[in-house]
This record gives sequence, C-alpha cells and structure tokens, in this order.
Amino acid sequence: MTSSDEPRVLSWPPAEPGDRDRLIADVSRHSAIRVPGFASWHECHGWTRAVYAARERWTAAFEGEQHSLGRAWYTHFEEDLSEEYFAEAAASNALVEATLPGVQQRMIGAVQALGGGRAVQRADWCGPGVHVFPSGDVVAHRGGIVHFDTEGLSEEQARERRPALSLLLMLQAPQRGGGIALWDVRYSGADEATDDELDRPCQVVEYRVGELCVFDSYRLHQIQPFGGRRDRISVTAHAAEVEPGLWEVWF
Repeated sequence: MTSSDEPRVLSWPPAEPGDRDRLIADVSRHSAIRVPGFASWHECHGWTRAVYAARERWTAAFEGEQHSLGRAWYTHFEEDLSEEYFAEAAASNALVEATLPGVQQRMIGAVQALGGGRAVQRADWCGPGVHVFPSGDVVAHRGGIVHFDTEGLSEEQARERRPALSLLLMLQAPQRGGGIALWDVRYSGADEATDDELDRPCQVVEYRVGELCVFDSYRLHQIQPFGGRRDRISVTAHAAEVEPGLWEVWF
C-alpha cells in the first residue's frame, strides 16, 4: 500500500477543533485514524472489570462465538432478531450506562470532536456498547468475518455513500494478535467481497489498551485471529452523517 494508506495518528484531545471535511478526507485516504491515549489504562482496566462483573447480563450471538454488553444491531439483524433489538433498546442503554457510566456519551463525543458539528445517539436504537470475543474460541482461531459495516445504514445512505464511521476503543487487548485488517476495498453494493477484492492490499492495524481506532464503515475489514488467555474486549460505535453537520451514533 502507498504511504498515504498508513493510519493517521492523532493526539487526544484534538489540538484543533474538529473539521468534517478533514475527517472525511482522512478516513478516505488513510486505512484508519488511530487515537492513542483516548482513555487511560486505569480507566480501561476498571471498565473491563465492570464488564466481567455484568457477565450474566451479556447477550450471546452466533451460538456464543461472541458476546456483547448492550445489544449490537448487526448480530440481531443477521440472526433475525431485529424486533427484539428495538424492543430492548432502552434496557440495553440503561445497562451500558449503569455498568460503564459515561462511556456511551464519550464515544458520541469522539464523533463530535473529530467531525465537528453535532453528534447524537440515534433515536430508538442501542447506543455504543461492548463486544467480547472469547479467547480460545472461533474468532480467536480463525478471525472474524470479512465484512463492511453497512447493516445500520438505510438503502439511501448506502447508495449515496453518505459518510459513515466505525469506532473501536480497546479495553482489553489479547496477548497476541487481534488487530483489524483493513483492505483497500470500498463497499460497491454487494455485502460479500469477491476473490479479487480479497487479493487487494490490506493493512493490519494493531492497537493498545485505551486506543481509539476510527475507519470508514464502507471499507472492507476483519478482526484478526488472536492468541493467549485474554478475551478481546472493546467498545464499539457506528456513526453516520444524516444531514450536514449532524451525526447519529448507534451500536
């Protein structure tokens, strides 16, 4: 890949006010935006302990291949549980807020700080939540599914390629691997990548605890296999610009 495809590294908090056009240019030109120090190690350690303390409230998906604290739209969509997702959205948000006070708003604030304008939680949807990928299980061995993050976008948003972002904050990193592979491939209307697209260049972005990773939701990507005894735990949020200067955020 060319040097312009290297992740852009930003300091936190931003030295300058967020600028929507600069943000869109960065996620188009670079494989990702990396924000080391978005959260401290001590914060992430405390949040991780709280996530484990709420284990009985996790939502399992794909026969236990992964879990979430708060409900994730793409797992419910793919498992034909959309009605349950919306019926439980308020309870999901209350659970995440009670377990990790302020974390949802912190992720929404990141979208606003990076893109300027205003960012709000999408009405009637689940806000940012937590993904848990167990060590020694399916994703750890084979990696995640290669995909685009387009499930939460309307047909009009996807067709017009309206700006959309995926955000990941690492709370507990595996001992080995577990980064994210980002291909030089953008969504073209098909949910599955072709063999030719999979042969295109890709870059694996590794990140430390407390680092925020932001990338274009239309970019093909995959969680990489990981080893060791630690689960991979992250906070995830998706965002879309619904009108100039206004972003909606969900999980």
